[in-house]
Amino acid sequence: MADGNHHHHHHGHGGCDHAHGDPGDLSLAYSLYQKIDLINVKCLNESEEDSGKNVFKPWEERLDTKMYVESDVDEELLFYIPFTGNVKLKGLVLFGGEGGQHPNELRLFKNRNPQGFDEVRGEPEQSIRVAHDETGEKEYPIKTSRFNSVSSLVIHIPGNYGDETTRVYYIGLRGDFSEAVRHEVTIATYEASPNPSDHKTSNYQPVNSGFVS
Repeated sequence: MADGNHHHHHHGHGGCDHAHGDPGDLSLAYSLYQKIDLINVKCLNESEEDSGKNVFKPWEERLDTKMYVESDVDEELLFYIPFTGNVKLKGLVLFGGEGGQHPNELRLFKNRNPQGFDEVRGEPEQSIRVAHDETGEKEYPIKTSRFNSVSSLVIHIPGNYGDETTRVYYIGLRGDFSEAVRHEVTIATYEASPNPSDHKTSNYQPVNSGFVS
């Protein structure tokens, strides 16, 4: 299984064939990976640079053990997952390594960008005890009231079932996605409340000075 021979081609799988009956429904439900800003995904303590991105892939590829991330100096991993808009997170699936390499806990934070493990020592928005799951289909429900309007998600894996390193093959996210519209709203608000005195100084004064000389 672990032959160091993984790895990372990027996932532009927009046209995957989902004709799998019921699993097709799950592949649609777990399509949020398409809304991840993959270029800016970070994984701290990964043994191979950029391999943390390998775990965000289509539902049908969740059991593909050639693509994975493994921790480096100890069992901890920390994922920073930015989205291209706003997400209301509803469910999570994790398919991890065999035996002791499988994560035993997930700690979830929203809208943070930690630069190190010290920044996630506090209380998370949600903590999840993780069981071994060989099918990659066990869903962990998310407390949606705490994960509305998520622009980025942090997943901290603090430990595993006894191995020196942790391995993850797949992380699937389910939820609702909406485009971010903050930029347009800001401009509209600014335009809607002009300052008349600004317009006097800028529009009247320069015209005068142009004619006087």
